[in-house]
Amino acid sequence: MKKYDIAAYIWPSYTGKDDRSLIFWPDGEGEWQTVRNAESKFDGHLLPRIPLLGYKDEAESETMEEQIELASSHGVNVFIYDWYWYDRRPFLECCLNDGFLKAKNRSKMKFYLMWANHDAGYTWDKRLAGGRDVPVWLGLADRAQFDIIADRVTQRYFSLPEYYLTDGKPVFAIYDIDNLINGLGGIENTKSALDSFREKAVKAGHKGLNLQLILWGERIHNFSGIDKKWMYSSEIAKTLGFDSVTNYQYVHFVDIDRDYCDVMKDVEACWEKFASFGLTYYPHVSLGWDNNPRFNSFRGGILKNNTPENIEKALVAAKDFADRHGVGLITVNSWNEWTEMSYLLPDNVYGTGYLDAINRVFNE
Repeated sequence: MKKYDIAAYIWPSYTGKDDRSLIFWPDGEGEWQTVRNAESKFDGHLLPRIPLLGYKDEAESETMEEQIELASSHGVNVFIYDWYWYDRRPFLECCLNDGFLKAKNRSKMKFYLMWANHDAGYTWDKRLAGGRDVPVWLGLADRAQFDIIADRVTQRYFSLPEYYLTDGKPVFAIYDIDNLINGLGGIENTKSALDSFREKAVKAGHKGLNLQLILWGERIHNFSGIDKKWMYSSEIAKTLGFDSVTNYQYVHFVDIDRDYCDVMKDVEACWEKFASFGLTYYPHVSLGWDNNPRFNSFRGGILKNNTPENIEKALVAAKDFADRHGVGLITVNSWNEWTEMSYLLPDNVYGTGYLDAINRVFNE
């Protein structure tokens, strides 16, 4: 049977070990504070969701040992860590450094980084969320900061035996193309910075660098100022030399306020469109969307009927797509996005249903 890499995103907020996390979650347990206090907004709204493994600190090696065992035994063999850099230093990096990388069984998994270079704002703080999402930290990085980031991830992570490689090249994903280009000062400056990043990877002994863009659909961008020279996302990705593209969440490119099976019709059409851009496209499966746990008032836009049975249909479709297009990586949102209601970890509603679906499709 063909081997597939099933890569689940990890949102590293479930710890109080990073002192700066107290800005958003003052109880000292990270975003578990929000998960515990989630309230249903209407009849039939199944909140709060309760993690069957408990509200454990994911910057503890024992916690990640348990999760690695669960993931690897069900067919999830790659974690994509959301990785943050705000105000000239990393944020929430302890979940990777002290949790995953100190786990005794970490060799059962691979991991790679997705630089989540979006702004950090009031959305993470339930006391303030609901109005304007005022930035607390900007996700922009100028060239000096970019070089520090490139040096850090190259030296600290790329050579680890658990780091995920494609054709001998470490995979590094970037979430927000707009912030990347705006921070570096334009297309040409960004290309220069990324070329330098590749050179660092080669000097560190790798065959190169597989740069992966997180695609928010095929959007139109203008980075040239008043002359209005518009560029599509796919054109920008090719200009900058990205090697592959995938997605982070359905909500970024389709209307999710519907039944899951209806949404999947549009998602599958988007997969084919993304694959036509001339870059390697890895199909993406989202498990759900409902970010009401982060807000005191009701937030519209909920992906409905996302049962394990319907998720299994989406996984089969992704597997079929991967076979047709000759790719072996499928990304999943996510391992633990409890406050966006999109997670593989077992809960009080479906148990291990989502993990069992992955196991049936890719292992049995």
